[in-house]
Amino acid sequence: QVQLVESGGGLVQAGGSLRLSCAASGRTFSSSAMAWFRQAPGKEREFVAGIRWSGGSTYYADSVKGRFTISRDNAKNTVYLQMNSLKPEDTAVYHCGAGRGVAVTTRTEGYYFWGQGTQVTVSS
Repeated sequence: QVQLVESGGGLVQAGGSLRLSCAASGRTFSSSAMAWFRQAPGKEREFVAGIRWSGGSTYYADSVKGRFTISRDNAKNTVYLQMNSLKPEDTAVYHCGAGRGVAVTTRTEGYYFWGQGTQVTVSS
């Protein structure tokens, strides 16, 4: 059974840091882009960061550029999201997704496996 399992969320004060992990099991996604999206209450799921699994090229939403870093460990079949200088507006459920292709897309339709999500809450 294919699974993506996120972890590392929690409650943090503004200016703090968190590191999210997304562990894939059941198969490898060596030919898939991987990405982090987030969804705040009452809002649509939005792209945060993405990485080409084999090439390592990374992409970020303007709102997180310079604060968040996506990386991957192919040996562990895991993708990470290092989040620094967190702001209250970063509060959301963060989901990782496995892409249908090798290229990163900012559209949710481009991802066919999703994790259950991990809650990130940033207090002011």
